Amino acid sequence: MSIHRSSSNEAIKHLVLIIGALIVILPFYVMLSYSMKSPREIETNTGGFFGAQAPMIDEYCVKLGKTPEECTTIPIIFNYTEAFKKAPLLRYLFNGVFVTLSIFLIQALISLPAAYALSKLRWLGRDTVFALVLFSLLIPVHAIALPLYIMLAKVGLVNTYAALIVPWTISVFGIFLMRQFFRTVPDDLIDAARLDGMTEYSIVWRVMLPTAIPALLAFAIFSVVAHWNDYFWPRVVITGNRDLFTPPLGLREFKGDADGSAWGPMMATATIIVTPLIVAFLLAQKKFVEGITLTGMK
Repeated sequence: MSIHRSSSNEAIKHLVLIIGALIVILPFYVMLSYSMKSPREIETNTGGFFGAQAPMIDEYCVKLGKTPEECTTIPIIFNYTEAFKKAPLLRYLFNGVFVTLSIFLIQALISLPAAYALSKLRWLGRDTVFALVLFSLLIPVHAIALPLYIMLAKVGLVNTYAALIVPWTISVFGIFLMRQFFRTVPDDLIDAARLDGMTEYSIVWRVMLPTAIPALLAFAIFSVVAHWNDYFWPRVVITGNRDLFTPPLGLREFKGDADGSAWGPMMATATIIVTPLIVAFLLAQKKFVEGITLTGMK
């Protein structure tokens, strides 16, 4: 009886997980499908997953004012080629990589020593400072956006890489995550390093950092995904320099006015933007799960 009940519970759990997975995957399915369809197929929701493909060239030729002889691209990748023609996607992708990696590297340089001090050093006010870190986690980005923008404008940093990077170089979530991991590191390891004559800074970079690689990779995924997909803040501080657009801002290039939006190239661009994140997560999935588990988070 208990075995049957356990099997039923497992079946229900798996069913719920499958339904949840389908809900999550559905937007990606639509995005990938639309990236390979013609405008008429997108508007009428016809053509199956890949679209009919045959009318793709003629339809786009009319829409773009080209002759059929000028439209020689393979239909299934037509939206992708148009995406690169309509906007400098390589530049936007470079901006995204540069900004997200710069933010993460500086966050790591700050979070590791701060987390070490909050977890392994004893000093007056440590618990108060950690309470402030926890309180800072509750402050939404939108609440501080205006003061941040005013400060950046006063020092002339609007429409620069610094405006995209500097406000996010201190991550209270990173400090909290690394602090939770460092608490699992035995104190004996640190005491042994001190007996060998290592300074506290040396212990952070030569002892704690190698042990914290799984947690650091987990934090890297959180940080990179958040800032790679961020549309709100770049839209606020990048107002007149198209060369500084990040990938999400690049999607605005395909938004039409009276003539409608270029949904096919827009979905192709979205596919290009999201692919690096999916690949990176799949490659680091094992370390990501390990890092979250070791920090005690659920």
